[in-house]
Amino acid sequence: MTAERYDDAYLPGRFVPSVRPFLDEYARRSAWARRELVWRPVCYGPDPGERLHVFPAPAPGAPLVVFVHGGYWQELSELESSFAARDVLAAGAAYAAVGYGLAPRLRLGEIVTQVRRAVLSLCRDASTLNADPERVVLVGHSAGAQLVCMSLVGPLPDHLTPRDLACAVVLISGLYELAPLRRSSIGAAIELTAADVAAYSPVRHLHGGLPPLLLARAADEPAGFGYQQRRLAEAAVRVGVPVTELVVGGHNHFDLPLGLADPTDPLGRAVLELVRPLVPLSEKGIA
Repeated sequence: MTAERYDDAYLPGRFVPSVRPFLDEYARRSAWARRELVWRPVCYGPDPGERLHVFPAPAPGAPLVVFVHGGYWQELSELESSFAARDVLAAGAAYAAVGYGLAPRLRLGEIVTQVRRAVLSLCRDASTLNADPERVVLVGHSAGAQLVCMSLVGPLPDHLTPRDLACAVVLISGLYELAPLRRSSIGAAIELTAADVAAYSPVRHLHGGLPPLLLARAADEPAGFGYQQRRLAEAAVRVGVPVTELVVGGHNHFDLPLGLADPTDPLGRAVLELVRPLVPLSEKGIA
């Protein structure tokens, strides 16, 4: 395949008239959340990109939904990543939007390290968000799904295990085998090397003991994302990690995450099934 063919398989912007309306919607809903809900910014590391926007749960002991944005490691930030906060808080959970430094200023390995640090800090400080550190659901979209995976399969400190960091993982339209990206324009843009592919492709490092995975993609997105989801699902089955796959019709790469915790959306319903059983019965109005 030529570089152009790889771009056709991995550039979802080619499948919509314009990306801008979706990015504007992320920003609009995120601004509403910061205007209408209780939240605070948090610095979790020394780099200017290492920032969180956190929304405490309505009551103590709640689940925590952590969202890591996409943008091919080059775009977006925590500022556009709080679009699901309203629905998550309505379900009784806390919400955190993770920002990180971007390529090409940072290499991929540095970004992976930052997101792992963010996840560790959120688990450590979950109680400050009225959240239970044993009730964390990690969510990543596109490049963010790769970063979420690498935060669990990489080295962890203090004898922690992946299940200490998350009870479930939601991976939306993710990138799990990076070799095809080296042949695309994306690989050149982020200076992706063969060593990076070997070190940071989650399918090459998946192991038993990971939390259950929910893999979701839109029906209307480039073929590469279907390939990526199949590769990760097959790898999960081989190592005995519970995995559920979801293909959502009527959506594309960019609007799929907007339904993240919407009870009327297929993805939202699947995510809420992970979150709601974790809410104490007394908080559901059941004594």
